[in-house]
Amino acid sequence: MPLDFSPSREPMTTFSLAGMTDVVLLLLIFFLLTSSFIPQMGIQVNLPQVDSSSPVSEQSITVSLSKDGTYYVAGSPVPKARLVSELRSIRTDQSFLILRADQQASIGQFASVASAAQALDMRVLVATERTGRQQ
Repeated sequence: MPLDFSPSREPMTTFSLAGMTDVVLLLLIFFLLTSSFIPQMGIQVNLPQVDSSSPVSEQSITVSLSKDGTYYVAGSPVPKARLVSELRSIRTDQSFLILRADQQASIGQFASVASAAQALDMRVLVATERTGRQQ
């Protein structure tokens, strides 16, 4: 059975996209598995380092303290005098207040947030980083 090498056969003009689809699907899976799913907060603070931590599963209000003494409630800057009223206005049924305080923040700033939470009958949870983990 001889092979037909004659020029009368036309070259294939269609291109199968099945292989390309497989490659794109594999790339999508790779990027999904290697991307970081840790939410990054908008306010940059250096959280204290601890040996263990526990995740918060309930909804809560986040208050951030920067090292220069600025208070942020849910990402918006708030003066110290309006801290309780701002927390009261955005609170729905949350029972926890997560405090993201910079390591350089003073204990007085922490106390003012804790007293605002106590006035609203909320528990204060302090956000920390695990020891050895980089931001």
